[in-house]
Amino acid sequence: MLQNREGQRVPDVIFPLRVGNDWAEVSTADLFAGKTVVLFALPGAYTPTCSSTHLPRYNELAPVFRAEGVDSIICLSVNDPFVMNAWAADQKADNIYMLPDGNGDFSAGMGMLVEKRELGFGNRSWRYSMLVKDGVIEKMFIEPNKPGDPFEVSDADTMLNYINPKAQLPKRVSLITKPGCPHCIRAKRLLIDNGLNYEEIPLGQNSISYSTLAAISGRGTVPQIYIDGEHVGGADELEVWLGARAS
Repeated sequence: MLQNREGQRVPDVIFPLRVGNDWAEVSTADLFAGKTVVLFALPGAYTPTCSSTHLPRYNELAPVFRAEGVDSIICLSVNDPFVMNAWAADQKADNIYMLPDGNGDFSAGMGMLVEKRELGFGNRSWRYSMLVKDGVIEKMFIEPNKPGDPFEVSDADTMLNYINPKAQLPKRVSLITKPGCPHCIRAKRLLIDNGLNYEEIPLGQNSISYSTLAAISGRGTVPQIYIDGEHVGGADELEVWLGARAS
């Protein structure tokens, strides 16, 4: 039975970690005492929903959470430290504290340790998120107890909406580029100078080709820039778009 522990303290647990080439330990008190913390837990590193949506969106919204008084964002999974560290590097999750609950002690103490033997996973954490203030759980969003891997309420946007429904979200910016392109370099500099984070989609990687570029944008040149789903165009058009935004 999944337990909602709002109003209770988080479990008192010691986590073995890898820091560089050495083993270290961190306690629950180290992580939560005197801090406002958002923790989201998921079934496993490198799994599809966790890698495509759950972790990336928390990483993307981390500056907004900080502006709303959140001191740290923790991603917890019943994985070992080597896997969690490698996953963090692969995801470029620089804004997230990756917490390996390798023995499942914290997850068990939360009442969130579940058996996924049918998948060959053994014991894993159920998917949930929580807001913790000075070690006390203020709010939990627990995924519904139904088959599969539901992902409906523990996402970053739901948590941010609870903290502040009027929080200003960053624009979602994607640009298709190619190595050595001076216009791509100019577009990226314009975005950085205007405080806009972006994801870069380079041609020639992950099967992204000129055919992909033409199919998506209808054009054959780079960069091609999209902001909140709107096709802005190339670097010159981006400059115009930014000028209109500033006026």
